[in-house]
Order: sequence, then C-alpha cells, then structure tokens
Amino acid sequence: QVQLVESGGGLVQAGGSLRLSCAASERTFSSYAMGWFRQAPGKEREFVAAISWSGGSIYYEDSVKGRFTISRDNAKNTVYLQMNSLRPEDTAVYYCGATKRSYGLAYFAVYDDWGQGTQVTVSS
Repeated sequence: QVQLVESGGGLVQAGGSLRLSCAASERTFSSYAMGWFRQAPGKEREFVAAISWSGGSIYYEDSVKGRFTISRDNAKNTVYLQMNSLRPEDTAVYYCGATKRSYGLAYFAVYDDWGQGTQVTVSS
C-alpha cells in the first residue's frame, strides 16, 4: 500500500496559479502511475490528469489542457500538478491516486491508493 500526502492547495484568485504536490511513501514508487482527481461539493469525483512514474505517458481532462501540467520527480517520490489560469469551476478537493496499471488511468476505480485531498478554491 502506498501512502500519499497532497499539499499545495489554497485560495487563489481567478487567473492565478497553484502547484499541488503529492508525496508518496513507497520504495517501489517507480512502478506506479499517478493520477489527479477532483471532487466539488455535490459532484462526483472526476479525472484531471495522470502520468506514469517510469515513462512519459501523460493524460489530461479536456477542460484543463493547456492550463494544467502534471509532472513527477521520482528521486523525491513526488508528483506535481501545476495549475495556471485557474477558473472558479476548478474549485474542488484535489486527490492524488496511485496504481500499478498503465492504462484506464482516467477512471478512479483503477487506483489502489488515495491521499487525503487538498482544497483548491478559486474566487474573484
């Protein structure tokens, strides 16, 4: 089981930026793909972005393409989500997930472990 801790959330104005971090406590971290999902109040959890720890395969939800960038530093066991040009619609709790699968990464059911989430609030 991978222990995941998200950080970097907060309150930001529309058009601003935040960088989320997801730190993994796992010796075999390089074998896991990582994903970011978000959940707004009263809404279902939705896919945001995913990346393979061992390769360069990257996937984004359409609404964040060109604004968000997912990256990782395997030496630090950490995945990042750089969020630019934030919109009020981006307001949600953001969760980091880990999976040994390399496909189907847009579906939350494939992830084995989740962090506690970090709140992102975008306002005027």
